[in-house]
Amino acid sequence: MSDASAPAQPTAAEVRAAAEAVKAALDRHLEAVERRTGEDDPAVYAAFNALAAAAEAYDERLYDRYDEVTPFEIPGADDSMPPYTGPDEPNALSVLIRRDYAVVEPQRLLAQAQRIADLDRDETADDTSAAVVGASVHAALGVLFGEFEPDEIASRHKEFGLEEGDSTLWVSAADELPEPGEWLSTPFDQADPERVVCRFDVSAVFDEEDLGEGPGDLHSA
Repeated sequence: MSDASAPAQPTAAEVRAAAEAVKAALDRHLEAVERRTGEDDPAVYAAFNALAAAAEAYDERLYDRYDEVTPFEIPGADDSMPPYTGPDEPNALSVLIRRDYAVVEPQRLLAQAQRIADLDRDETADDTSAAVVGASVHAALGVLFGEFEPDEIASRHKEFGLEEGDSTLWVSAADELPEPGEWLSTPFDQADPERVVCRFDVSAVFDEEDLGEGPGDLHSA
């Protein structure tokens, strides 16, 4: 007995139609790229997402009908930023930064943090102001990030026993600056991908894609 709930296999005509849709999406994507008005043209994003969706649909139908796959891979629409819908001329900006680190050498981190704490104590000549790091990685991180700007830590992370993970920076458009202290308790809750003017990602996955060339790549969305 056949299973009436099982999805029907696509017909050869449906596979052919999906292939034609990919061709049309390729043409539209090229046209959008050729006519782009800037680095972050929303028309290019829209054409990219349409091409990704068409390619995915074709790949699925090809596999279901002929048990074959395409020799290329286009990231899905969910992997890209949505089209920009913010103001053409932003009156304010929010810069959102995330950097991940692994603590690979805790003893180095502890030693560096204690050295910083000792220097601070010598400069103030006040024993009561000295931070006691001891064996606490938690305290050491507080000393480290309290002393140095994040960019300096990023450039000197190995000195502090840290190993870089992924990082990203989003520049997001805003209509106006929030009131002082308005978002401090939830700083990232208002991040809206549709208002991102540009973004820059650094990840080891880009190294793998580029056969390991360079320490990381800068990608603008």
